[in-house]
Amino acid sequence: MFRQGDVLMVPVGETAVPGRVAGLAAQPRDARGRLVLALGEVTGHAHAVVGPGELRREPGLFGAAWLHLPDGGRVVHEEHAAIPLPKGWYRVVRQREYVPGAVRMVAD
Repeated sequence: MFRQGDVLMVPVGETAVPGRVAGLAAQPRDARGRLVLALGEVTGHAHAVVGPGELRREPGLFGAAWLHLPDGGRVVHEEHAAIPLPKGWYRVVRQREYVPGAVRMVAD
């Protein structure tokens, strides 16, 4: 597993990727050509992947995200060291927190 701040990337074998993922639209890259895993609501900084690949998100606030890196890549962020990722599939998990009466994504 790989973690950068409030984002966790869990390697998943290709045969374990749910079939529904193939039907999800690939997320567009940002203006800098990165795949944004999580955007900081406060700072505007982003946990993002540099390198060839695709990011697909299931609908909903807590929907799973799936990252495919055919040649590997790097997760970058303005305030963290870059993390190299080997080629393969990853389930991207955002950290959540409990506040009285609700569960929400951790704000960056």
